[in-house]
Amino acid sequence: MSRAFHDASALVDDNLALALAPALTPDGLAESPIFFSGFAAQPLVLARGLLTLADITSTRYFQFSPSAQRDPVLTAHGDRLRAEVFSACNSVYARLDLLPDAFDSGELAHGTTNVDINLATRAALGRVARDQLLHLDIGASGLTVSTLDETATERPVEMPARWVRAFGNVAELHHGLPHAFTLSGPLAKAFLAALPGVTSTGRDGWLTAKGQLSPRRAAGGVKVRGLHRLGALKRLLPHVTGASVHGTQEQGSVVVTVDLPGARITLGLTDEAWRGHSGEGSLLTGLAGPQALEDADLLAALLAFEPVIDLGRLERDSGLTTQRVRGGLAVLAASGRVGWDTADDAWFHRELPHDPSHVDKDNPRLVKARALVESGSVQQDGDGVWRVTSGDGPGYTVRRGDGALTCTCTWYLRHGTGRGPCAHALAADLASRERA
Repeated sequence: MSRAFHDASALVDDNLALALAPALTPDGLAESPIFFSGFAAQPLVLARGLLTLADITSTRYFQFSPSAQRDPVLTAHGDRLRAEVFSACNSVYARLDLLPDAFDSGELAHGTTNVDINLATRAALGRVARDQLLHLDIGASGLTVSTLDETATERPVEMPARWVRAFGNVAELHHGLPHAFTLSGPLAKAFLAALPGVTSTGRDGWLTAKGQLSPRRAAGGVKVRGLHRLGALKRLLPHVTGASVHGTQEQGSVVVTVDLPGARITLGLTDEAWRGHSGEGSLLTGLAGPQALEDADLLAALLAFEPVIDLGRLERDSGLTTQRVRGGLAVLAASGRVGWDTADDAWFHRELPHDPSHVDKDNPRLVKARALVESGSVQQDGDGVWRVTSGDGPGYTVRRGDGALTCTCTWYLRHGTGRGPCAHALAADLASRERA
């Protein structure tokens, strides 16, 4: 999947214009989108925030090496702008939220598109001064910002297809992740200052409520594998007003949100620097619902680029139960059409090109689970116990305990539930739903 720029970027009259791809809006595909025209209240925060995203999306954190990928997905919600990227290794998700106070004037529209931040653009953004009047014009001619007299030309943009899968897994991994602690401005700055550089490797530790990095388990701390993956935040150190951390003391996903004047930036890390978000499989249980695809189509028609989705309204307007809304949102998340914001503790709407067939293509365990159920390979063997046969082998035993399904297969023994359920557990869950 890709969407290409129609025009190249150029600097005209001291304005650097970044070309935009066609945008998906509440009214359909807009070949000449207009998102915003106005002034930035915090020019340095905006410039350095975009540069931080460019740093992250052009970096492979596992066996560090740079990459040429620098293409944020931009969503306008009417009251804020969101720019989202993944690192080149796909183990880091980053989102810059430009909130209403980020702008002095102008009106935000609605829609989703993608922009490119190439080397010439990075250089121009790096020269933005604190007292400089920075004007944004995001529309058919691109993203226009004032800068020095130079020329920048951009290549066409292709958004990696794996980003769609990764958006879905990020939403599911972050949804329900417990809030660990909040840091005041001074503690947040101390925490960022102590982070290792992005070229460091092998640094693990616990983030603590005192803003410290501990090499040993600390009470109330959050374990992070690959602390260097947070190093890009150092660029924003002068502007930090606070931070919050979501995660647990055990190895797993971690979310760090840093507060800035009129903005915030969120980084989500997988539990290992070598693991990408696109392979997590965390949405499989929600996708397995028998009516999930149909429910997703109904819910999609009710969304209108809300920055905070009201689940109660969706239930009322759709007439669906809470569980079916959850399953429908899982399908929309798998298609990259909704995301989860830990700061708001809510879903938000972004719109990407949708191909329902990719839900199955991107989730082969779900396809296998459905085939096992249809072939009669799943038999209940007691309360909360199923026997799943596969091929000529002896089969596998699936058990439900403490709300989770376990399995005797080698895949489960290797991964547990850290990468979503195995195909046999999914099949048992599907079979139990059909009999309910």
